[in-house]
Amino acid sequence: MKFSKLSQLFLVSSIGLLVATLLTACQIVTIDYVFVASKGTPQTSANGKIETFAVDSESGALRSGTGIVDSGGVDPVAMAVTSDYTDLYVANMGDNSVVHFAVAPNGTLTAKDTISLPDAPVSLAVNTAGTELYVVYGTTSATLAEYALSTGTIGSQTALMPLVIPGYAGDSMVPTGVTVLATDAAVYATAYDKSAYNPGGTTSSNAHPGWVFGFAVGSGGALAATNGSPYQAGVKPSALAADPTSRFVYVADYASNQLVGYGIQAGGVLSFLINGPFKTGNEPQSVTIDPRGKYMYVANALDSSVSGYVIDRATGTPSLAINSTGASNSATDTQPVSIAVDPALGRFVYTANVLGNSISGFRLDPNTGTLTPTQATPYPTNTQQPTVVVIVPHGNHSLQAVAP
Repeated sequence: MKFSKLSQLFLVSSIGLLVATLLTACQIVTIDYVFVASKGTPQTSANGKIETFAVDSESGALRSGTGIVDSGGVDPVAMAVTSDYTDLYVANMGDNSVVHFAVAPNGTLTAKDTISLPDAPVSLAVNTAGTELYVVYGTTSATLAEYALSTGTIGSQTALMPLVIPGYAGDSMVPTGVTVLATDAAVYATAYDKSAYNPGGTTSSNAHPGWVFGFAVGSGGALAATNGSPYQAGVKPSALAADPTSRFVYVADYASNQLVGYGIQAGGVLSFLINGPFKTGNEPQSVTIDPRGKYMYVANALDSSVSGYVIDRATGTPSLAINSTGASNSATDTQPVSIAVDPALGRFVYTANVLGNSISGFRLDPNTGTLTPTQATPYPTNTQQPTVVVIVPHGNHSLQAVAP
């Protein structure tokens, strides 16, 4: 049977419409940009690098984004973004600098301004209002510095707080992390006493080794130590995170393979959670909490794994999230040192793997908190030794609501 020209035209049009529909259905939609800071490529530059990846909304798979930019310094070790996701800050340990980048809607980073510190920075945090930047720095003496922010630009130093153990002022303190409450009411920093904890070396102090320092934030960003601060925090605290309801703080103890939990009382005072501390994998290096405050994830450097926890929102107690295979940990590429949850959907988790030169991706089950690998994970980085990962939502994707 022969088709008329009109029938042929209709058939061609129908096929074209079907193909277009299928292509539209398969279109990749970016929900987040993943920024990964690495030590860089020594062949081209001594400076560190920041590489951008785009997150597919359906699979969580990563693909190259807007490219690679210079971190503005040597050996980047920490990054932080403002709550409106328009500004990113990078701490470069190798040259004692903090660099501010503007974040464009398409994920492009543009360097804006830089500050120099008297010693090596190790961690950063920005308050929710976007008015204060907190930096902990030091190699033998630990310090928390606060800088004023104005439309993202780093301004003058507004507070400087030495992290010193009462009665042991001469001890060598090493800072490891900083976080600020979502309410901006308090900031917390972790450090350990190298004079009391020094594997393979000598010790000269009988002080407790691990500590978390608490500071209430007053008018104009004024800092005042909370009652009872500093608080004991295991042996070698390596990272900390506050939940989005500002009721709990969790500290990863690298040396003891455990998580120390605290309830936040009036005035920012910390008290130990009952039933703690809580088991992690070996050498926990980084901790993050999902945007809803339901789940927490810890990157275990030695195990090359992620431990997932369900947070009891009444008590703050974390319980291991067990996947269908009966395992409580999910495997990553080699030596994850940084971990983050995507803020757009709260459905994907990514780790920066310093020895794997890669990023590992996981899909987060919103009902159980368990993790499963994303498509084609791990994703190789184009730079060497990635050390930190942060995530910025793309476009008008709504962020996850926080429910107390």
